[in-house]
Amino acid sequence: MDPVTAVTSSPPSLDVTHLAFAYPDGHQALFGVDFRIERGERVALLGPNGAGKTTLVLHLNGILSGGTGTVTVAGLPVGKQHMAEIRRRVGIVFQDPDDQLFMPTVREDVAFGPAAAGLKGAELEARVDKALGLVGMTEFKDRPPHHLSFGQRRRVAVATVLAMEPEILVLDEPSSNLDPASRRELADILRSLDVTVLMVTHDLPYALELCPRSLILSDGVIAADGKTADLLADDTLMRAHRLELPFGFDPRTVATSTGGR
Repeated sequence: MDPVTAVTSSPPSLDVTHLAFAYPDGHQALFGVDFRIERGERVALLGPNGAGKTTLVLHLNGILSGGTGTVTVAGLPVGKQHMAEIRRRVGIVFQDPDDQLFMPTVREDVAFGPAAAGLKGAELEARVDKALGLVGMTEFKDRPPHHLSFGQRRRVAVATVLAMEPEILVLDEPSSNLDPASRRELADILRSLDVTVLMVTHDLPYALELCPRSLILSDGVIAADGKTADLLADDTLMRAHRLELPFGFDPRTVATSTGGR
């Protein structure tokens, strides 16, 4: 989907305006965050530990609230009035898939959310089959999740969120603990999805591979917003925000060879 086209016909998937938040102990985590993500974009959220990334993500579906500013998902303000719909539209895939998989079989895990929302019978089965098909896990439908590899469990965790037909898929460190083949398989899946993606990651090469645009969150504010290849190639910017590329990795060369993807 072309995000430029999408913005002319529908509200952005995510619009965050002047978001500030302090925890009860007085720690100020966000100092006024502003950005918007159009429908169909894949955007990486980068930043050092302690930058406020988790705090920001927990505001997207109302787990945290009480600060100042606004968060809007597909035109709906995040708040009590729309909370059930917001939590359907904002699908968060946690870093550890075992935090999301707790049923006896893969099918039951993927069906859990839609069933709780009222789907039954053939409609529920179709939703489960579609979600598992999107992540290439249909043949594992009747397997216990704990019998799967870590990479397979992560794909099922993604399916549990896709089964809710979200507006935006939020991924927390999706490449962590994956072997190279599983990492590539997940990348192929994420490219194929017709959904907006916000990927929180320290894996800068993965961000470059999957996300044309990146945000750098640092000290509770958006310090930079631009093309991923441009941000990663800015040595001064990277050093200023404690971001380091793997030894020998040159984003200029990679961006050239992949067409700046």
